[in-house]
Amino acid sequence: MPTLNAQSSPSLTARRIWDVIEPIAGNAYFAPEVHSALAELGFEGSSRRSPDGRIEYPDMVAYFTSRGACLGPNVSGHLVASAFGVFKREIVVAAVAEGWTRADQPAVLAARQRGATESLTRLLGAHSADPADPADPADPADLLWATEVLLRMATAAPGEGRALFSGLLSLGVPDDPMGRFWRAADLVREHRGDSHIAAWIGADLDATEVGLLTDPWRGQPLRSWVRSRGWTDDELDQACDRLRSRGLLEGDELTTAGRDLREQIETATDIMETRVVSALGEDAGRLFALLDSWCDRVVAGGGYPARVRWPR
Repeated sequence: MPTLNAQSSPSLTARRIWDVIEPIAGNAYFAPEVHSALAELGFEGSSRRSPDGRIEYPDMVAYFTSRGACLGPNVSGHLVASAFGVFKREIVVAAVAEGWTRADQPAVLAARQRGATESLTRLLGAHSADPADPADPADPADLLWATEVLLRMATAAPGEGRALFSGLLSLGVPDDPMGRFWRAADLVREHRGDSHIAAWIGADLDATEVGLLTDPWRGQPLRSWVRSRGWTDDELDQACDRLRSRGLLEGDELTTAGRDLREQIETATDIMETRVVSALGEDAGRLFALLDSWCDRVVAGGGYPARVRWPR
């Protein structure tokens, strides 16, 4: 891994930030503690487990309602669908409407925060129960330092046009160290997500089309990840036809133009993260070293499906 600092490639650094943030912030969607906390409010708990039993996937009503709750009390599913970007709108609208019949915004936000903090404390803040795992708990000083760096990055990040990032900002930062760390990571994660939506909108793609381009760009079969976003086979067929008419797909393979466009979208996202990268500055090497090891522990503990290594 190259040494990264303020003079490194902005795109490389921006993508490395995502690499080391995603399993930590995204743990909230796979943590049994979060599923249980939301189930206490009347949600369904985990919807299913991975074949090996390690990963617990979220119930969609709980997922859409809890992640979107930062946007406001009884927020409309239409707004949540717009902010999330890649899901079929009708599914989101129905799920959020159902979610607000089960619990109010303060209760949902509190359950999500409590569960995420408990999960990361289990995965990072305590000695492993596995004697073969020599990992020690995250050093409190390292946790504090990483949190302050992430909050510095989030403070430097522009909020214009970033709905989920701004919604999280409105919640403030928890008092406990692990809660602060998780919120700081989630702010940085959602900022890039908001930027990414702006980038593919600017490329005149819709949600089905960008998902279809993303699968083979990441080395996955066409219609794999995108299928989890609620689209029917007919809707995916129509989107593939639109991409073929633009010369972006040939059969089920990306054309050179399609691969180039998908890479341009990611580069445009990187550019919109320039102020986040600049705020990280000379602390990149230390932060990445810490978070890489913590992300590996989260994945090893079943807190996130896998590290994603996309094209660089």
